[in-house]
Amino acid sequence: MHRTLRALPTLLRVGLAESIAYRAEMIVWLLSTTMPLVMLALMSAIAREAPVGRFGQAEFAAYYLAALVVRLAAGAWVIWEINFEIRQGTLSYRLLRPIHPLVGWAASNVGTMPMRWLITLPIVAGGVLAAGPEHFTHDPLLLAMFPVAVMGGWAITFLAMAVIGSFAFRIDNSTALFEIWLGLYMLLSGYLLPLEFFPGWLAGAASWLPFRYMLAFPVELAVGLLTRADALRLLGLQAAWIAGLGVAAAVSWRAGVRRFGAFGG
Repeated sequence: MHRTLRALPTLLRVGLAESIAYRAEMIVWLLSTTMPLVMLALMSAIAREAPVGRFGQAEFAAYYLAALVVRLAAGAWVIWEINFEIRQGTLSYRLLRPIHPLVGWAASNVGTMPMRWLITLPIVAGGVLAAGPEHFTHDPLLLAMFPVAVMGGWAITFLAMAVIGSFAFRIDNSTALFEIWLGLYMLLSGYLLPLEFFPGWLAGAASWLPFRYMLAFPVELAVGLLTRADALRLLGLQAAWIAGLGVAAAVSWRAGVRRFGAFGG
């Protein structure tokens, strides 16, 4: 543990250096995440005649611009790295290092955060100007919780990818399984529609699944859809999902590595 803590600053600097070195690819990846803008155009057209529930055009603008920011800031890509290194056999070299592979990948992802936030800042500024600052929360507690919730959303994304990626030790490619997860995320995270538009039973189910805490929860904090009590309760549920997925990732990775070593990986 002490060795890992000592190595973390270096790993974070390496992640930042990689994001700068491959900045063009990162910018293309970030700019390709445009679904919230598509949904914004669609829902704004629908709300042009009359509000949809409590959402008018300005409210939809605030919601989807916040969703875009959260999606860009909380994204991860470790599942593709896991699958690639297992198939190529290069994971063997990573396993020889004194740092756990998942810790190394996590540090690499976190190291890109400054570059991500730098790119998303103009979106934040433009969103506040376009929607109007009155459509975003001014509660200092909710504002303080927002970056914590975004990092929690990233942690859930990363750990879920680690769990699903561990299946690559047993099957040729686990990214097909991740496509199922991604489809559920698109539907149940609030990425396409605010969860309050769902039927009551589905919105209730979504509150107990991890997808809400990957995107909808921080977005609802940003646009002031939550009370302080609800925000604290949801923050606790987000932490519970992080802990549960952390245990699942550790167990599935350990089992997969034993299989990898048994076959001479």
